[in-house]
Amino acid sequence: MRLLPSAADLPAFACLLFLAATCAVLSQLAYDSVRLRNVRPRGADAPLDCFSEARALEHVRRLTVDIDGRQEGKPGLEEAARYIRGQLDSIAARAAPDIRVEVEETLVNGSFNMRYLDHSISVGYRNHTNILMRISSKNSTDSDPSVLVNGHFDAPLGSPGAGDCGSCVASMLEMARLLVDACWLPPRPIIFLFNGAEELYLLGSHGFIKTHRWKNSIGAFINIEASGTGGLDLVCRSGPGSWPSFIYAQSAVHPMAISAAEDVFGIIPGDTDYRIFAEDYGNIPGLDIIFVLGGYFYHTSYDTIERIFPGSIQARGENLFHLIAAFASSPMLLNAEERSLKSAEGTIEERAVYFDYMSWFLIFYSRRFALVLHCLPILIFLLMPLFICHPNISVASWFLALSDLLKGLLLYAIGIFLAIIIPVVFTVIKLLIAGYPMSWFAHPYLAVLMFVPSSFVGLLFPGIFFGISQHVPNRQSKETLSEQTYFWGAFGFYGLITMACLIVGLSGGFLTFLISTSMIFSWLCFRLTIKYFSHKAFWSLTGYVIPSLPCLAYFLYFGGFLVQFVIEKMGMMGSLPQPYGYFIPDIIVAVVIGMVTCLCAGPLIPVLSQCLARSSIIHFLVHLTILGLALSSQFFPYSKDAPKRVVLQQTFLITGDGQILDSSYDFSVVDANSLSFLFKYAPQAAKFLSIDSEIPFEMAKHSDRNSWLAAYPLSFLFYGSLKFPAPANDIILHYKDFPHLWRYDTDSSPQTEFRKIYLKLYLGSLEEISVAVLNITGPLSNWSFADNRLPEPETSSGTPPSYICRLSGTSHENWTFWLEANTSEALRVEVAVLDQYLVDDAKKLKSLFPRWVDVTAFSTFFSVYNF
Repeated sequence: MRLLPSAADLPAFACLLFLAATCAVLSQLAYDSVRLRNVRPRGADAPLDCFSEARALEHVRRLTVDIDGRQEGKPGLEEAARYIRGQLDSIAARAAPDIRVEVEETLVNGSFNMRYLDHSISVGYRNHTNILMRISSKNSTDSDPSVLVNGHFDAPLGSPGAGDCGSCVASMLEMARLLVDACWLPPRPIIFLFNGAEELYLLGSHGFIKTHRWKNSIGAFINIEASGTGGLDLVCRSGPGSWPSFIYAQSAVHPMAISAAEDVFGIIPGDTDYRIFAEDYGNIPGLDIIFVLGGYFYHTSYDTIERIFPGSIQARGENLFHLIAAFASSPMLLNAEERSLKSAEGTIEERAVYFDYMSWFLIFYSRRFALVLHCLPILIFLLMPLFICHPNISVASWFLALSDLLKGLLLYAIGIFLAIIIPVVFTVIKLLIAGYPMSWFAHPYLAVLMFVPSSFVGLLFPGIFFGISQHVPNRQSKETLSEQTYFWGAFGFYGLITMACLIVGLSGGFLTFLISTSMIFSWLCFRLTIKYFSHKAFWSLTGYVIPSLPCLAYFLYFGGFLVQFVIEKMGMMGSLPQPYGYFIPDIIVAVVIGMVTCLCAGPLIPVLSQCLARSSIIHFLVHLTILGLALSSQFFPYSKDAPKRVVLQQTFLITGDGQILDSSYDFSVVDANSLSFLFKYAPQAAKFLSIDSEIPFEMAKHSDRNSWLAAYPLSFLFYGSLKFPAPANDIILHYKDFPHLWRYDTDSSPQTEFRKIYLKLYLGSLEEISVAVLNITGPLSNWSFADNRLPEPETSSGTPPSYICRLSGTSHENWTFWLEANTSEALRVEVAVLDQYLVDDAKKLKSLFPRWVDVTAFSTFFSVYNF
């Protein structure tokens, strides 16, 4: 068995090594950009006219360490509101005489229908706290067009919320201080909205845009959010129109934005206040700017101040200051009345194309310009046969040359397809033989080792089986293809994708346009170098690679960011139906890495394949892939820096008269490794639940999906959830009364079967209620929620259509409402109330899980009524 390459193979391995070393250097450069190595955080002693990350982090510490929990129903949420109000009042007291600073605290109430994860629900809310600061000149009026900066101070269940969204509130407090202490007189009013109910489905922003006196003055908004703990703020959405992204392109100091993110945002579970302001209600131009890295800790107990990436808040603050100034100074800033008049004129602004380059600068161009620019690659591809046939140009020769180019395009497309599918095949085989899913989750480099070499094999396949070479001795030969034809076929492939994106209205076409542009420049340099060096000389190949480095650097930056983001999000994509759910995360990551490999290495293959397309290279890459797969099987998927998310709910089944019928511990996981995997590696918790040889794990009862109604009103998010018996005595000792729904009046018509049922929901003596959820089935024709409009009914296999409404706020008061039925058939109302209090046994069970498990635990009181 040959262990070392032969002399004939040495140039190919030298080329592969050169390519790997180049990618390693550029990857480090991209990593430094993403991790903000070029941003210097300012200390607490920084000048008052500068944004300071250290001062902002002090606010994060106060909100997340000194205050215990900022969830609805916990005292910490009110304490956080008092802290924010106190800070704003202190800032306002220092304002210069020519600056007006107004601070308000409002309670918002309302009810509306919304779509969540493409499902329809209703929400009702009352007495949620919003805190606002308005900074303006002394002669400003309430109707003056203003700039809104929005962030939420409530936190998700079970999380300190340092990143989401303590970092946002801290950035806003430091920014408000900077604007006042710097004595900057804004040309238009600046409004800071600290909203207290985003995690409960965007309630704070809805309350502001529907009820506040400043709502119609908002001319632009900046929504800052976090689905992680740092990195550069990514502009995920911009609009309506191109004006907000144009302002960002002009003013951002550390830009990170990609218009293609808007094409895929709806695929990712979750939403932000952006949709309330820009889409559902306000139609206000704005930006959705989000921390997206550090997603391992998002909505977990590990979202602490220590996890925030150094430099992240500093970069956000510097961007935010320049954005606020640019929006406030823009003549495009219009209030609601002025925007309505402009819309009546028929002016429609289309979304622009934009992307940052390594966070150094941002490239921006209009959709109209893209219509011309993105058509050029396919036009060049169609004209290229004329240059190939020159000087013997004829219709027949053009058609023959075009046929050759189309053959090259097809072969290159086959290589791209194989580059994506081969990693999938390898990972499926690996999962079928041994191991567990997501072995790369805590170690992303394993995913690179597992999937990049196998993807590269797919790219090289056409070069091996079709003998691509510089010259083709016989045009009719079916075994060979000229390098020039293969190159222009690859160029046409990217031109075709660019055109397809343009036709369907996607913004991602700039990626393949960038590749096409780079390929032309690199090809010209390559043709120039082979005049001075032999065709296969190392310098000839570098003559093609070196001009490609800017494009390669960008795709390593973009691709590395995308891969890390996808890997982190695989830990919270939801439990999926088995057996397919077992494979889905690995397949998704394999596909994404395959696509990124194509973006990075694909443009180089048409030239380098002549050197690299050798069986020895393929064997080496296959062996490297097998080594990566073998190594990955030895690594545990999780760690305290990449925890597994587990949901623990103690469910109390309550009778109509407030008695406890049953109690259980319900468990669910939100990734591909099932509960059997969890308890296998958490033996103390398994022992507590009596999961042992005497009571086989497989015999555990599956949870009814409706039991998760309070936490997640859409039951399709949970598969394979299990329940175990739990004692109920402790909860009786702690709470005197439990939630109860009763009918206090009925209107009916003797001529028809129409009924209006008046109901009251009493929430008992529960102390830490987050939300109460109603699931109504039967002949419901109307209700008193959401302006008397029903949402679209939810349907699930084997169950009748239902209507879901979530209620939150002031749990010491009864909820009163009415339901209408149009037949005599009974209305079934399921009531689920989520309380964050845990009895001692549940606390003990939670503590028995190892540190690589993050347990979100709560109690749910569930009851069923028929009217």
